Amino acid sequence: MRKPFIAGNWKMHKTIAEAVELVRELRAELAGVTGCDVAVCPPFPALAAVHEALSGSHIGVGAQNMHWEEQGAFTGAVSPLMLAGLCDYVIIGHSERRNLFGETDEMVNEKLHTALAHGFKPILCVGENLDQNQAGETEAFVGGQVRAAFAGVTAEQARVITVAYEPIWAIGTGVPATGEGANVIIGGTVRGTLTALYGDDVAQAMRIQYGGSVKPANIVEFMSQPEIDGALVGGASLRAVDFAGIVKEGSACKAQ
Repeated sequence: MRKPFIAGNWKMHKTIAEAVELVRELRAELAGVTGCDVAVCPPFPALAAVHEALSGSHIGVGAQNMHWEEQGAFTGAVSPLMLAGLCDYVIIGHSERRNLFGETDEMVNEKLHTALAHGFKPILCVGENLDQNQAGETEAFVGGQVRAAFAGVTAEQARVITVAYEPIWAIGTGVPATGEGANVIIGGTVRGTLTALYGDDVAQAMRIQYGGSVKPANIVEFMSQPEIDGALVGGASLRAVDFAGIVKEGSACKAQ
């Protein structure tokens, strides 16, 4: 049985002081919740402070991005060596990195290999835009993203990777996919592609999240689906009571 995993992607929000205040509230809210893996992904400047504030808790810390090189002339980039000791997880290939900053499938693949080589647990994001969705291209596009990202990744390495299916048309729009619709893509396309690459045993062991306008009011709709193992939460992760509500509801749903 796959343990649920809910992560919060704060994107470009929260000063260091605000970040510490948020995780202190979150730590108190989730003190007795153990049936779900939880992580928060603050901006780079707040990573050290958040890591310290969460020391000794069961809440993990993740980075929102990472360069594939250990060092070099890459102004503004952050390397895996700089993240060592500050986080366990790292988000790779978020749609905003792909669309706003020009990250290609090849770059995502390089980052995935680097993250694995340095002992991080990647959260790999895939998802189609509205035009692709409406044109019936979701399966081909998302399956292609999965195959490209996992190129050269061994079955043993694949087991530690979490995939987050985030349809671009649902991110931050307030219009999420339906639980049933997300379950079809996650089970048939994402896990189906992983099965083709690594076999059923590995694919069934891997966790796949849904992301896109997840809120306390709709988390049960997603977590009640058999193929959905968690959520990558955006805006609702910026409020301790909302994110804690998502974790509690999602964890309870999977425990039934």
